[in-house]
Amino acid sequence: MFAVGVNSSVKDFIEAIKRPDAIAAGYIGQFIAKPFFGFLFGTLAVTTFNLPTAVGAGIMLVSCVSGAQLSNYATFLTDPHMAPLSIVMTSLSTASAVFFTPTLSYLLIGKKLPVDVVGMMSSIVQIVVAPIAAGLLLNRFLPRLCSAIQPFLPPLSVFVTALCVGSPLAINIKAVLSPYGLSIVFLLFAFHTTSFVAGYHLAGTWFRKSADVKALQRTISFETGMQSSLLALALANRFFPDPLVGVPPAVSVVLMSLMGFGLVMLWSKKTQV
Repeated sequence: MFAVGVNSSVKDFIEAIKRPDAIAAGYIGQFIAKPFFGFLFGTLAVTTFNLPTAVGAGIMLVSCVSGAQLSNYATFLTDPHMAPLSIVMTSLSTASAVFFTPTLSYLLIGKKLPVDVVGMMSSIVQIVVAPIAAGLLLNRFLPRLCSAIQPFLPPLSVFVTALCVGSPLAINIKAVLSPYGLSIVFLLFAFHTTSFVAGYHLAGTWFRKSADVKALQRTISFETGMQSSLLALALANRFFPDPLVGVPPAVSVVLMSLMGFGLVMLWSKKTQV
């Protein structure tokens, strides 16, 4: 997020806020399309794959949470000028998850989960607002220093991202290697794939006449396909007595990160051609 701030300006964020149509498309992807796919694959987990009901509930829970901050960095790597819009969409969806996550979890799973409002707002400030503000201020008042550190930020950001992906995998390795692990990986792969594709085509249809339609498609695809699986994992551990509910979120953290940054490598090559 600091790297995004260094490479952006306040004007970029003002322009992003002036695109309510794109923000609305992101909301539809995150809180309508994604929960639909979560319900679909959660149901298939129980009815077709004969997995425990708790596993199906875990898949549905993953689909109820807001977008992941990693989607902002993925957008920054692919379409840097779209990063402010991605940050605005993710921040707004995270803030409104206070309402959407309990409501969706009740509709899909039948369990209304309380969400820590103060903790969620604190997370937004720490992970998004503070580092971006620091980067913007550095860019504005110390441009020479900003130029000096810019070459080092991409590899540092990749390293930090690797830690973000690797630490949940290490912590939850037993869950990933559980007897149901392979089936869960397959179902979550299908869930994330359909979410990425749905977001891409939703934006393609909505903004087909826009000059930056391809960039919008990639941005909203990241917003739809990547979500805060760590929040889902925390909710599963706190509010569900069956530990199997936490297995899909643990797998999702790693899988959606690998898939998202796989798309970064694919799309960034195309944007450079």
